[in-house]
Amino acid sequence: MSTIDRRGLAVTGATAESLDHFEQALAELQCYRADPVASVDRAIAAASGFAMAHALRAWLHLLGTEPAGIPVARESHRAAAATAGTLRERGHVEAIGHLIEGRWHQASRVLEDVTVEAPRDALALLAGHQIDFFTGHSRMLRDRIARALPAWDSTMPGYHSILGMHAFGLEETGDYARAEAAGRRGVELEPRDGWSQHAVAHVLEMQNRTSDGIAWMTANPDGWAGDSFFKVHNWWHLALYHFDQGDIDAVLHLFDTEIYGAKSGVVLDMVDAAALLWRLHLRGVDVGDRWKAVADNWAPIATAGTYAFNDLHAVMAFVGAGRRDAAVAVIAAQKQAMARDDDNAMFTRDVGHDACRAVLAFGDGDHATAVNLLRPIRSIAHRFGGSHAQRDVLDLTLIEAAFRSGNTALAAALAAERLDTRPESPLARLFANRAETPRLVA
Repeated sequence: MSTIDRRGLAVTGATAESLDHFEQALAELQCYRADPVASVDRAIAAASGFAMAHALRAWLHLLGTEPAGIPVARESHRAAAATAGTLRERGHVEAIGHLIEGRWHQASRVLEDVTVEAPRDALALLAGHQIDFFTGHSRMLRDRIARALPAWDSTMPGYHSILGMHAFGLEETGDYARAEAAGRRGVELEPRDGWSQHAVAHVLEMQNRTSDGIAWMTANPDGWAGDSFFKVHNWWHLALYHFDQGDIDAVLHLFDTEIYGAKSGVVLDMVDAAALLWRLHLRGVDVGDRWKAVADNWAPIATAGTYAFNDLHAVMAFVGAGRRDAAVAVIAAQKQAMARDDDNAMFTRDVGHDACRAVLAFGDGDHATAVNLLRPIRSIAHRFGGSHAQRDVLDLTLIEAAFRSGNTALAAALAAERLDTRPESPLARLFANRAETPRLVA
């Protein structure tokens, strides 16, 4: 039996009660708030044959890149496969199956086809958009949503989310003015929309409008933070603005409170924590014992070998905490990952393995090796995922390694390059000043 959801799409196995719970879960996910897992579990409890509820549950356990989420997603995948009644639902089942097995690009393509046929499938758009982010596919971050936009308008539930995703895709492809306008409109429609908030934060980061960024993020934190499970990343963006301005006290305060005060074991939160501490480490800031909690939380999952982008941040944490053996273990696990027949083998082989080796070399004081490992991968780093803002840590590591290796010519060239793209950046000016007065950093 099928019924119709709030976007006019047929769903199999739903009741009125279960559909209400499903719609709540989807709305929560579109805002990155509250507990969509609990909401979709209520949908399934109300109608065990509700195919799209099982699909949503699977996506929720896959898109966090948590190794522990894969078995749960398998269970939900089986349930969705047994109940899917429409071509669209079967598309979700196929895409989920690909992602469970690490076939990120095939999952992306299947969801692309789903939304070509059903552009109002908000869940397929969101899942596909996240996969585009995790695979560093900036063009599809934009185009997947652009294709669907004509089927949406402001009267439809979740329209703010479509605008926020389009904004992020526009930002990652350098269309900053349109990105900012779309993101701000998304927040205007739904102040609790963490992704639209995040898209504007990226625009302001890429344009180095740090004062505007601080104003944007501090204007209404009750809107985008609160019960958001995405709030750590948005606080991280605020910290980046302060970092560029050289306000290290503000960065440390944000780390100790909003970013890692809770010492989260959530992978995406640990990525942000490690990335921020590594930036401080590159700048020579003594962060005390802050590395310990981050490294402790990476330890149980660091050798899973399921996503190279996560591997890099685990290695940062271990190097920062002085746990060289743990960092070496991650790099050893990557060799096994590269032998598998999945997309992470490519993520690791193309970028992740050398990036991790470079961070380890930097930690060992072998800055020349870090330079040699980073230079070939910096222009292809999108292949292992993340955003421009996140991958910037590789450029920052390369610049600092060049200075510390005594390669003053390269350091000066890299500093000039950064100042050209970020002429208003105090950090870029700091690099340029160092290059004008060459000196080794111990």
